[in-house]
Amino acid sequence: MCGIVGLFLKDKSLEPKLGELLSAMLITMTDRGPDSAGIAIYGDAVDGQTKLTVQSDNAAEDFASLSKDLSEAIGASVSLQANDTHAVILLDGPKAGAARQALAELRPEIRVMSDGDAIEIYKEVGLPKDVTERFNLAGMRGSHGIGHTRMATESAVTTEGAHPFSTGADQCLVHNGSLSNHNVLRRKLMREGVQIGSMNDTEVGAAYLTWKMQNGASLGEALESSLEDLDGFFTFVVGTKDGFGVVRDPIACKPAVMAETEQYVAFGSEYRALVDLPGIDNARVWEPEPATVYFWSH
Repeated sequence: MCGIVGLFLKDKSLEPKLGELLSAMLITMTDRGPDSAGIAIYGDAVDGQTKLTVQSDNAAEDFASLSKDLSEAIGASVSLQANDTHAVILLDGPKAGAARQALAELRPEIRVMSDGDAIEIYKEVGLPKDVTERFNLAGMRGSHGIGHTRMATESAVTTEGAHPFSTGADQCLVHNGSLSNHNVLRRKLMREGVQIGSMNDTEVGAAYLTWKMQNGASLGEALESSLEDLDGFFTFVVGTKDGFGVVRDPIACKPAVMAETEQYVAFGSEYRALVDLPGIDNARVWEPEPATVYFWSH
């Protein structure tokens, strides 16, 4: 049992409040997942620049001279903004691959949480309230975001095992459920060259969607294919640079509710995650249908 939330803003005037709204939604889902929590925020992109969000268990030491060391290694300007155990590294887009390779050599213990023009991922072990406070998520702005509270079933309670998982640029996935064929798919995807860093079944789901899109599928087509290729019970919420998508397995035993107004589209594992959103009393509220792909984009 895990908790999922998502918020896609149509009204730009709400963008300064995205982190605040998502944090409140996430905390409401605490009893569905008290062991760890995470959130993906899609904020402002900088022309020609890529963001790498990284995490370290020894942040003070690992981040101290990282921007200087990384800049020298890739021969390009690098800036770093630390936030507790995470940091956002900003660099020229074409240098992203070289930066990943350099990070593996310079700071092998650092984990890359996400990369892309807009995405930032923050996740840690602990109660959702504590996780949101340590990263000041309520102070973050953006156009859309998704979050997850985890009750571990498939792997250990670690930062690495927390959601969201990102396996492609500006892509991420959160998941409630259990994939029964993830070990078979993990081996197949790794043979195809897809990087998977954990034993968590959700990362396999994220990697599957990335692999499909790398081979020409749209996100909608990849989500449709997942209904055939993934075994188990699942509700997926997927983030992309331009929006987010939702799909439930054909049986749809995992709870889900959505709401839409002129200002936003919202997702929650339970309606109580949505009750404090502005204008919720006048929203169109519905349960997403089984084996049906929903997607909104800017």
